[in-house]
Amino acid sequence: MNVKGRLRSLIALLSSAVMAAAPVTAQQNVSPDASQSDTQTAYTLKVNSDLVLTNVVVRDRKTGEVVRGLTANDFQVQENGKPQKIISFDFQSVDQATPLNEATINGKAPNNIMGSMNRAATSTQLRNHRLIVMFFDITSMQPEDLERAQEAARNYVNKQMHPADLVAVVSLDQSLSLDQDFTANKQQLLNAVNAYSGTQGSGFQSGATSTTNQVEDTTAFTPDEAEYNDVNTDRELFAFEDIAHSLAYINEKKSLLYFSGGIQRDGIENQASLHAAINASVRANMSIYSVDARGLEAISPLGDASTGSLRGTSGYNGAALQNNLDSNFNTQEVMATLSSDTGGKAFFDSNDFSPAFQRIQQDTSAYYVIGFRSTDAVKDGRYRRLTIKINRPNVKLEYRPGYYAPADYRHANRDERERQLQEQLNSDLPATDVELYLQAYYFRSDTGAAAPRFDVPVSLIVPGSQIPFVKGGDRSKATLDIIGELKNTAGQDMAEIRQTVKLAIDDSQQVSRKNIQYTTNFSLPLGKYHLKFVVRENQTGRMGSFETDINLPDLKKFPLKLSSVVLSSQRSTSTKSDQNSPLSNGGFTWVPNVAHVFRTDQHLYLLYEVYDPASAQANAAAKAKAGMKVLTSIEFLQGTTKVFETPLVEANSVNVPARDAVAFAFDIPLDRLTAGLYICQVNVIDDTGGSFSFPRQALLVRAAAVAPPTPTPPPPTDGSHSPSM
Repeated sequence: MNVKGRLRSLIALLSSAVMAAAPVTAQQNVSPDASQSDTQTAYTLKVNSDLVLTNVVVRDRKTGEVVRGLTANDFQVQENGKPQKIISFDFQSVDQATPLNEATINGKAPNNIMGSMNRAATSTQLRNHRLIVMFFDITSMQPEDLERAQEAARNYVNKQMHPADLVAVVSLDQSLSLDQDFTANKQQLLNAVNAYSGTQGSGFQSGATSTTNQVEDTTAFTPDEAEYNDVNTDRELFAFEDIAHSLAYINEKKSLLYFSGGIQRDGIENQASLHAAINASVRANMSIYSVDARGLEAISPLGDASTGSLRGTSGYNGAALQNNLDSNFNTQEVMATLSSDTGGKAFFDSNDFSPAFQRIQQDTSAYYVIGFRSTDAVKDGRYRRLTIKINRPNVKLEYRPGYYAPADYRHANRDERERQLQEQLNSDLPATDVELYLQAYYFRSDTGAAAPRFDVPVSLIVPGSQIPFVKGGDRSKATLDIIGELKNTAGQDMAEIRQTVKLAIDDSQQVSRKNIQYTTNFSLPLGKYHLKFVVRENQTGRMGSFETDINLPDLKKFPLKLSSVVLSSQRSTSTKSDQNSPLSNGGFTWVPNVAHVFRTDQHLYLLYEVYDPASAQANAAAKAKAGMKVLTSIEFLQGTTKVFETPLVEANSVNVPARDAVAFAFDIPLDRLTAGLYICQVNVIDDTGGSFSFPRQALLVRAAAVAPPTPTPPPPTDGSHSPSM
C-alpha cells in the first residue's frame, strides 16, 4: 500500500471554545403521564427485549408421539435453579399449516444477509410452518465433501420436503451470501444447491499449521499459520451471527442445517465469537444442526496425501494416530457445541445425511413455545442453565439446556469490546450516544507533476460533557477508544487508525465546559475518499460516529492554487514531531477549531497556503521570484455589510520552498467584534498572474466567558466578631 497514514500524538487539549450544538441529553425513563408535562424534554428511546423463548417438545416415553393439549400451567421453568414466570405460551404444528400464496418470505432486518425486501409474509401466515436454512460452508469442504452435501440436499428437496417446509439456501465462500430466500418452490431450491462448485472457497481453507501439530516434521520449514486459522474460524462463526440477526424478526422457530468440513478452534482465541454466535442464535430462536460433510473417515496413522511424510517413531508408537484423532475431534468439537447449546443436534461419522433432515422435521413438527423474562437483571454475559419440568407422568422433554445472558459493556471482555468497535465501524447506522465533530483539511505536500500528493490533517472533537471522568487522586481520568478507516471510491481500504487515548485532567480545568481534541494526518494522492471515525468512552461503553467525504482537487485546473483555510482559537508551541506538519508555522502549531465557535476574549488564528505563485523570473538562490506579488486580507461580513477588515498583506517570496508555497498566518483579536454570526472571507489575489480566490466560512462569536464569583466566607456562627483594625 502506497498510502501512509501518519498518526500524530493526541492533542490532549481542553479547547476553551464551547461547541455550538447542545449536548445530547441522557436517556430518560418516560413515565405514563410524560405526555402531559408542560416541559418538552428531548430524550432517546431505546427498547431492549429481554424475553427469553425456548421450544419444548413433549413426547410420550413409550410411543415417542408428541403430547398435545398442554397449557402453560402444566410447565415449570427454572433458570439456574430459580423459578421463572411464564408470560407467553404457544403450540405450533405443521399439520395445521396454511399454504402460502407468496412463494418467498424473509426477515425485516436491514443491512444483513436476508435484506432483499420481497413482499414478506406475516407472522400469522408463517404460523405452523417449518423454517429451514441450509448453510453450505464451502470454505471448509473439499470438492468431494461438497458433492455429498449437495446430493443430500437434492434428496431432501425431491423426496423428504413437506408442503409446510419453507427453505432458504445460504453459502460462505469469499463472502456470506443468500442464494435462495425462504421458499417452498423445489426447482428454485435445486437451482441454488446445484450452483456450487468445489473451487469457490479456494484461499480460505485452514493453513498448513494445525493447532494440534498433526504433522511431525522437524526438519522441514512449516510456516506458522495459527493466527490465520483463528481469523478464518472467527469468519465462520460471524456468519452464524449474521444469519441469526437476519432471522431474529421472525418469531417462529428456525432450524439451520450446517454442512461443513469441520471448524478448527485454537483454545480461547475464538471463545468470544463462539459465544456471540450461540447467543445470537438462541435469541433468534434458531437451532443449529451440524453435519460433518467428510462423512465416515478412516484415519491413517501416517496421514493422507495432504500431509508430509513422518519422521521419528511416532508412526510406530501410536503418537501420530493419536494426533490425527485429536485433530479430527477438534474440528468437530465446535460444531457439536454450536448444536448442543442452541437445541439442535450434530451428525458426525456417517455417509448418510438424511437423518439430519429427518431430525429437523421431527423436532419442528409439533412443539410448545414458552417465553419468560428472567428475574436475573445482571447483564454479565454468563451462561444460564434452563430446567423445564412438567406435571405429567411418563413423558420426556426436549429443549434447549440454556443460553448466554446479555452482556453490558462493564462485563464484556477485551475481544468482545474490540468486536463492538469493529461492528460499529462497519455499520451503516451511525452511533449517536456520544457527540462527535470532525473536519478534514488538505495541503499539498510535494510539487510532483505526475502524481501530486496531499497532507490531510483530520481534527476530531468530543465535548468534555460527553465523557464521564473518574476521580483518581487529585486528577480526573478517562479513556477513549478511537478507530477510523479511510476508503477510496472503489471501497478499498486506504488507511486505518486505531488508538486508545488515556486522559488525566486537573479538576480546576472544568473539563465539562471544554473539548477533548484529537488530530491525525494522512498522506494521499488526489482523488475522492470516504472517512469514518468511531469514538467510544470506556466508562459506560457509549459510542459516537462521524463520517464525511474528502475531495482532494487537481490544483492544476485552478488559476490560483489554494489550500484549506484553517480557523483556530488556540496555538501550541511546535515540537520536533510537528516540524513537517502543514499546521505548523512560525514556531506554533495550529489547533483547528472544528465548530467555528469563538469568544470575544479570544484570538482568531488563520492559516492557509498559496501554491506556485506566478512570477516574471524565478531566482532560486534567493528563494524569491522576481515580480511575484501575492496580496491577501481577512474581512468579516454580517449579511452584506462589511464590519471589519485586516490590513492588506503582501508576499514577494516563497516561504515554504519544499512545497513551492507561500504560507499566510493571521492573528486577529476578536474583542473588536460584538457577539453574533459572521462570514469570514479570505481575500487572495495573485497580482502577477491575474488570478484570485475569495473562500468564505461561517463562524459564531459569543460574549466573553464570565468568571465564577469568588465565594464569600460565611460569618462566624459562635456570635463573636472579627477584631477591627
